[in-house]
Amino acid sequence: MNRSEELAGAIEMSRALLVRFLPGFTDETHTAQFPGLPNHLAWNLGHLAHTCHRCAAMLDGLEAFPAADFVPGDAGNPERYAIESIAFGSVPVADPARYPRLARCSAIFDAAIARYAAAVRALEDPDRVVSWGGTPLTAAQLVIRMVFHNGTHCGEILDLRRALRLGRILG
Repeated sequence: MNRSEELAGAIEMSRALLVRFLPGFTDETHTAQFPGLPNHLAWNLGHLAHTCHRCAAMLDGLEAFPAADFVPGDAGNPERYAIESIAFGSVPVADPARYPRLARCSAIFDAAIARYAAAVRALEDPDRVVSWGGTPLTAAQLVIRMVFHNGTHCGEILDLRRALRLGRILG
């Protein structure tokens, strides 16, 4: 296994670790918000998809946000996320009509992970330097950062599970 393959596997593993916490959420609860919890599930999945597509675009040179999954602006719909509604610094709202339905949120997230992993797998040089937020990072460092980012938001999903009393997933 080469280094690019191993890094792509890490991205895919971050998906596998996160989606195990999705059972129990529904179209009625995926935009639920609670005091002290900054984001809801639909926002988390969209934000992570948004971030993975941005990273993939740095590597594959394609459009950052596929039109089938994203629309410009801050008001999405049951099929597509609004780009500005899930970007860094956005503020989630509890209106389910502004976000894709749960199954669609998951599909968009899965597609973003798959695209990012494919872009990393195709890398000839994982030490290629890219700029993330004005900070130069190698493509490999960006992968590590994004795996951690996915894990951070997984923690938010765990908090939402607790608030919704969805029960434990692990042990």
